[in-house]
Formats: sequence, C-alpha cells, structure tokens
Amino acid sequence: MTQDELKKAVGQAAVKYVKPDTIVGVGTGSTVNHFIDALAEMKDQIIGAVSSSEQSTEKLKSYGIEVFDLNSVDQLDVYIDGADEITPHMAMIKGGGAALTREKIVAAVAKEFICIADSSKRVDVLGNFPLPVEVIPMARSYVAREIVKLGGDPVYRQGVVTDNGNVILDVHNMKILDPKAMEEKINAIVGVVTNGLFACRGADKLLLGTSNGVETY
Repeated sequence: MTQDELKKAVGQAAVKYVKPDTIVGVGTGSTVNHFIDALAEMKDQIIGAVSSSEQSTEKLKSYGIEVFDLNSVDQLDVYIDGADEITPHMAMIKGGGAALTREKIVAAVAKEFICIADSSKRVDVLGNFPLPVEVIPMARSYVAREIVKLGGDPVYRQGVVTDNGNVILDVHNMKILDPKAMEEKINAIVGVVTNGLFACRGADKLLLGTSNGVETY
C-alpha cells in the first residue's frame, strides 16, 4: 500500500469512534482530510464539528457539515487528528501544517484524543521531525535565542503566518527524551504561544496504518 492508501485506511477507520448526535473535534492535515471524506458519509448522523484550522473548516463546510465555534461547545466526545511523530507512550510532535495551537486547544476540550497516522510516523524518540513552535512575531529572535540554550537549532519558517497571525520556528537537531518536561520548558519562554509537543495531553488511542492493515494501540 502507498502512504496515501495507509492514510486513507486510518481515516476511514476513525469514523467508527464518532458517536451519533455529537459534535466532533476535527484536526488538520493530509490524513485528517481522508477522515473528513469518510465523515461526510455520515454527516446526517452528527450535529457538526469543531475544526482546528481554516483549511479543515473549508473542507467540512464543502460537505455541508456545520462547523461550530469552540466557545459555544462545552465538551467534545472525541477529537481526531494526525501527528508528524508519535511514540509508544502516545507523546507526539504536531504542527507541520502550522495549526498546532488550535489543535492543542481542541484536544484539551475533548474527552478522547484519537491519533490517526501511517506507520512512518511511529518513533521511539521524538525530534527527527523538526519541532514547530508558534511565536508572537516581535518575540521571534528572543525565543530563538532561548531555544538554542535548550539545545535546539531553530529555523524561521519563511512566509508562513498561522491562522492566529503568528510565526513558526522549526526546531531541528533536538532529541526529545522527556517530552513533557521539554513541552513545559518551551511554553514557559515569553513570546511562545505554544509548541508542537503533545505530551502533557497526548493521544488516548492510536490508529496506525500498516501494510497489515489498521492497528490499534
């Protein structure tokens, strides 16, 4: 199976975790796009969705799925999203598509976070994929200097502005042995909105697309 076929398989498998008459938390990215395609097949059974990005919002609306503002929703039963890397302990790096802040907010509201990914995303140690950090624009250089002190090599993602109007620093060459501690350290830097480590609130379940089919962890 191609990587895209693996993504499609997990996207379709995630639909069974969506309960009728609920509002679904929907993430961002190529794997999630397959989930949205599958969700459209049962759109008449759900109330609607809360989306973590403008991109996903547009795709959901194109299928006639109502998208709610998170401020009008007390709780989500489930949040479905992908990952750039995920460990066996369910810690993740997310934010390759620059939607990490909204993804983290929606994940915080959800009772269950289900990660959907192809087998290439599963790793023992996080950090081979550059860690995205969303930063208030005026703090970019300061935050970069502070990240260097933590052992990372931050690179400004040129030409990218997040849905929140901020910029992204991608942190290279950092082996993240304690994801929770590193998540907290980076978030404590003044000017950081949040970073792409999802360890303090990791995934509850992983649907992994493999050559043997979809495996559940």
